[in-house]
Amino acid sequence: MDPMGDIAMLSEEVLTALILVFARIAAAVGLMPGFGSSLLPMRVRLAGAVAFTMIVWPMVPDTQGVPLLPGLLIEIAVGVALGLSVRFLVMALQFAGSIAAQSTSLAQLLGPGAMPDPMPAIGALLSLAGVTLALVLGLHIRTAEALVLSYDLIPLGRLPVAGELAEWSIARTGHAIALGFTLAAPFVVVALAYNVALGAINRAMPQLMVAFIGAPAITGASILMMLMAAPMLLYHWNDLLARVLSAPFSVLP
Repeated sequence: MDPMGDIAMLSEEVLTALILVFARIAAAVGLMPGFGSSLLPMRVRLAGAVAFTMIVWPMVPDTQGVPLLPGLLIEIAVGVALGLSVRFLVMALQFAGSIAAQSTSLAQLLGPGAMPDPMPAIGALLSLAGVTLALVLGLHIRTAEALVLSYDLIPLGRLPVAGELAEWSIARTGHAIALGFTLAAPFVVVALAYNVALGAINRAMPQLMVAFIGAPAITGASILMMLMAAPMLLYHWNDLLARVLSAPFSVLP
């Protein structure tokens, strides 16, 4: 028996397992809010992926015996699906902000926010506030737990069932769109009331330039609505984020 040969073989298996774990985690973290934001430098995002790998790798069962190239492709696909499960929630916030801005005529007034994705300022504000709240409440801990849990749901090197993955993707996309409409509902209701009142005033007094009176009113009402509704919206969103991270591949009701 050659001890050096056994050590070399063991080192090769350990390195292969480490590469496969890093592939899944890097793909997932690259799509996670906060850690994968394009506002961060690439070195910072890479350092975050390496840090999560060092945390998760010792807790991953059965890391040996998986071929490198097929396993690498599978792990990247699983990591992308895991990252998208959280990215859908961020998209819901951005979608809600876009609906709110269009409903209250603030999309053109405030212009696009200072975010990588073009969106009205309300969407940028909601998404940035949601990600900040999640980071303050321990997103890094919940992300590490979700990454470890993903290996219990989809073991290392195992290809997910295509039909189940497609069903999960469609359900998560529909849930994100419905969530966006739900979060934007207060702004839509205020905009509906504003337009109905504006139409009634215009019919009663056609000579009055109601647009000059209504524009400041809807702007002030939108800002006040944002002040009152944003804490509740972000609390509900953060609760959904915690549920997704506790069961990343489940279908939310």
